[in-house]
Amino acid sequence: MNYISKLIIATITVLIAAPVNAYETADEWYNHGKQTLKQALENVHNKKHAKNVILFVGDGMGVSTVTAARILEGQRRGEAGEENVMSFEKLPYIGLAKTYNTNQQTPDSAGTMTAMMSGIKTKAGVMGVDQTVIRADCASSLGKSVPTLLEQAEEAGLSTGVVSTARLTHATPAATYAHTPERNWEDDNDTPASEIAAGCKDIASQLIDFNFGNGIEVAMGGGRSSFMPNTETDPETGVHQGERLDGRDLTMEWTEKYPNSAYVWNKAQFDAIDPNTTDHLLGLFNRSHMEYNHDNPQDLGGEPTIAEMTGKAIDILQKNEKGFFLMVESGRIDHAHHAGNAFRALDDTIAFAEAVSIAMDKTNVRDTLIIVTADHSHVFTIAGYPTRGNPILGKVVSNDSSGDSSGIETLADDGFPYATLGYTNGQGFGTSGDMRTIGRQDLTMVDTTLEGFHQEALVPLGSETHAGEDVAIYAGGPSAHLFHNTVEQNYVYHVMRFALKRKLGW
Repeated sequence: MNYISKLIIATITVLIAAPVNAYETADEWYNHGKQTLKQALENVHNKKHAKNVILFVGDGMGVSTVTAARILEGQRRGEAGEENVMSFEKLPYIGLAKTYNTNQQTPDSAGTMTAMMSGIKTKAGVMGVDQTVIRADCASSLGKSVPTLLEQAEEAGLSTGVVSTARLTHATPAATYAHTPERNWEDDNDTPASEIAAGCKDIASQLIDFNFGNGIEVAMGGGRSSFMPNTETDPETGVHQGERLDGRDLTMEWTEKYPNSAYVWNKAQFDAIDPNTTDHLLGLFNRSHMEYNHDNPQDLGGEPTIAEMTGKAIDILQKNEKGFFLMVESGRIDHAHHAGNAFRALDDTIAFAEAVSIAMDKTNVRDTLIIVTADHSHVFTIAGYPTRGNPILGKVVSNDSSGDSSGIETLADDGFPYATLGYTNGQGFGTSGDMRTIGRQDLTMVDTTLEGFHQEALVPLGSETHAGEDVAIYAGGPSAHLFHNTVEQNYVYHVMRFALKRKLGW
């Protein structure tokens, strides 16, 4: 029985066209609470050893992002939205992770993902090394590498995979396999010659030169340019060149290194891959980051979705009877937030939830530990007392003195309507990515629900920033019950390692 059918939580469906409370009664709410308690009392801790572990990371997916995406997902189905439950919210255990880096109150993804993959906290901007290193100083990092769970899984004979909608050399996916004092050394064109001479390797080459176990079985995402020599033209654009200065074609090296291997760069090639005959798959579907989910033209071929990549990865990895470890990142939630565009951040979160659902369907709750979390949050808010069922991407419509919707947009003290969603800092208001204005704007004639709308921001910055609050950890399967309180983020590694203790040792 899969997770969804076993752990499904009843929801109350309402129609937005009529007063929401007309379709709800006190008895229904009371019984809903009783049913939720009954499910909790029937839940039994799974203390068995895990065969498989899947770590899902919504990059920048703080609690406010989850809440807003939950509402939007429900509203897209014609519901009020607030009562909706996303796929990963049906997992039976939840905890909170403290995300700070050893040198920053508000973290970056390199340090946070190292915590989850290696079991130690470290500095911002570094990956797979301890906190004693000096950022961007190769000499200080030599001998300071710490093993990752992916490396340990490979050494134990498990299959491994990395899936991301960002570049595969970006901080979160790279922290599963790379060790570097500088997250921006994605290829040798980004890495100073002096640091290469000192003994450091660029991140893309570390993926291809990975020498633990049988090698990484699945690696899919963006970042094609860092794997191609600068003498080679990109196969999709026909214009842009590769980035590498050393002449290495890392995509060719992948297929030469592994038997029964394949390299694909578009959806047609991806769709043609037979998991039964492919043991090592490298997919690089964009020269930089993959498209936002909303901008991925599926009717024209486009790129594979995060759900499709997750499904294909599991199909390949689960051929190994010993088990597998898979990390799946929705990297562009973070990028949309940095741009101040809630529409795309929430749309990518919904697509991320679909990927989790695919994993739940393809695995067994008895032997697979699934963890869904974030590396950090964003300065993203939901505010303004909107009425129940108000479009989450819309402007605030409050209730009147009787407690029912006023039916008109609420005005702030400056006389202007305002959106429910906003950012503390960033580039501010705009209806496209180009022209942006900081501070309050007159939104009277602006449709804030459109994909091009960028929310207002208070503090002017070139890019909206991460936030420092805790993030949620959702879990189900073997050892999932060990997530039950507020923990340091590196604790995630230790639970995964414990769940696989029969395979990895403890």
